[in-house]
Amino acid sequence: MLVFLDDSGDPGFKLDKGSSSHFVIACVIFNDKLEAEEAALIMKKYRQKVGWKEGSEFKFNKTNKLKIKEVLEEVCRIDFRVRAICVDKLKIYSRELKTRKESFYNYIIKQVLAKSDLKDADIRLDGHAGREYKRSAAAYLRKEVNVGGHKITRIRFVDSRNNLLIQLADLIAGSIHRSADKTKKDRGDYLRIIKDHIDDLWYFQ
Repeated sequence: MLVFLDDSGDPGFKLDKGSSSHFVIACVIFNDKLEAEEAALIMKKYRQKVGWKEGSEFKFNKTNKLKIKEVLEEVCRIDFRVRAICVDKLKIYSRELKTRKESFYNYIIKQVLAKSDLKDADIRLDGHAGREYKRSAAAYLRKEVNVGGHKITRIRFVDSRNNLLIQLADLIAGSIHRSADKTKKDRGDYLRIIKDHIDDLWYFQ
């Protein structure tokens, strides 16, 4: 079982100084390695079709939204599942979670994984520079999520620039984050494309 995980928004709580109002963790789950490889190939071919350079990255906040819709529609031909949580930060009252990014991130990711049906999962997270706080998640998750079973066998941090399926997780997380933004006219467009793949989506609000 392969799981690609990314977030959207930020884990900060300075909402009056630019922190996002919501924070999303999304997991893209493949039960079949061949399906994962096919999804990556579809994204690679789409990148070539639109004339992007090798290594150009799909990112929800930076990629043209029409292209996001097109690539999601193509990759949704593949068999994968999505488990995600979208947190309204105004509903978080714990001082520990509001003042320590590591604690908040670990708590939210635990909520996504602990209730899942993962078994012997190989989890890949975006670990590029600037997200060092994520590295504290590995030991925490093995300890907390594996209680009563072996949900996780391996956790790896990869560079999203070199991993198309982490980029897919970014697009999925961004799609869910967009759905919570009532100021955006297109907020429901992306979710409609991926809805048949959503196994569990929890709006923590």
